[in-house]
Amino acid sequence: MDLHEPTVFSGTAHPELTARICEYMGHSVGSADVFEFSNGNIFVQLRENVRERDVFIVQPAAHPVNQSFMELLIMIDAVRRASAGRITAVIPYYWYGRSDKKDQPRVPITARLVANLIETAGADRVLMMDLHAGQIQGFFNIRTDELSSLDLLGSYFAEREFQGVVVAPDLGAAKRARNLADMLKAPLALSEKRRISNDDSAELLNLIGEVDGQDVLIIDDEVDTAGTLVKVADLLKRKGALDVYGAMTHGVLSGQAIEAIEASPIKELVITDTLPQPRAKQSRKISTVSVAPLLGEAISRIHDGRSVGELFDHHG
Repeated sequence: MDLHEPTVFSGTAHPELTARICEYMGHSVGSADVFEFSNGNIFVQLRENVRERDVFIVQPAAHPVNQSFMELLIMIDAVRRASAGRITAVIPYYWYGRSDKKDQPRVPITARLVANLIETAGADRVLMMDLHAGQIQGFFNIRTDELSSLDLLGSYFAEREFQGVVVAPDLGAAKRARNLADMLKAPLALSEKRRISNDDSAELLNLIGEVDGQDVLIIDDEVDTAGTLVKVADLLKRKGALDVYGAMTHGVLSGQAIEAIEASPIKELVITDTLPQPRAKQSRKISTVSVAPLLGEAISRIHDGRSVGELFDHHG
């Protein structure tokens, strides 16, 4: 094996994405045994020499999330003890990304705890995609890179000649929505949302902007239960919108999300493959674009010491 090539290993969370990344890079996936014993313990053994090599471990926060996280930590430890030269954790979807601040009394900042544990396990660097909150990068004392799927999602709708209004479902998505609106040369609208409980239910208050008689595109970082997405879609239809589209990086799609989307006025929801998507295939309304070329290019640039930021320089 060429010492000058990066070595990319996959956890069990999303081997299909790792295979696509390696296919883009023209490499094979690193050989390792990763499985769970009957008692629930996780076993990892590398099947190839990684001494002094540049190692990348691909593992998103796929369900079951705590198992996928523990598996990443054990893989990092195995690679570190095998004397790798550098270890990068490639995390397409970050664990506990919504627990990024103390917004209530006596709650943890779990996203920070996750960062501490990844560092303690021995990672030298992390590569992530579309974090729920930008400050998560600051939770790490090691080097971080955050990629954005905005170009991918924007290109998807630009190729389909989308003409309409880009909508942020809440204030947190406003910047992402503004950037997409700039890409598509589209006007912007904002749904103001007040979350009223911890169980994913939210109260929609009001729409800032005009959507009457126009197609609309709702942009956000993730779709989980789809509760907010469906409520925003209903609100937009009440305000006179025509076709309703959605664009989300992370398709968590937990609980009754598929059924909610199917029953909603949403015409098409576009997600990426940062998470495995077996359930999304059950809905004709859901389309998937792959982030594998973007992650593969970023891995190659990190390995070669080239700029990752250049991938997004055209946004200024």
